[in-house]
Amino acid sequence: MPYAVTVTFDIKEGKMDEFMTHILNNARSSLRDEPGCQQFDVCTDPEVPNTVFLYELYDDLAAFEAHQTMPHYLATGPKVGDLVANKTLRTFERVDR
Repeated sequence: MPYAVTVTFDIKEGKMDEFMTHILNNARSSLRDEPGCQQFDVCTDPEVPNTVFLYELYDDLAAFEAHQTMPHYLATGPKVGDLVANKTLRTFERVDR
């Protein structure tokens, strides 16, 4: 069953460019290297300049758990930790119609 992950980051003032470099690399690597990663969107809102929203879609929970063990994922956390003021992660299972 498809598994969706949303993450909202509040980025510290002046740290957006550095954060985006790392998160975009993580998104590209996830799509390229993880067969279970179907989608990984990095979104911003010009009206809320220090917020980044991720929408990720995986084949299932196991694919998301595999994502969390990948080298690019493990390398990103330490690089962005000091750039983030707040992080909210939510997960969802798709309801088939």
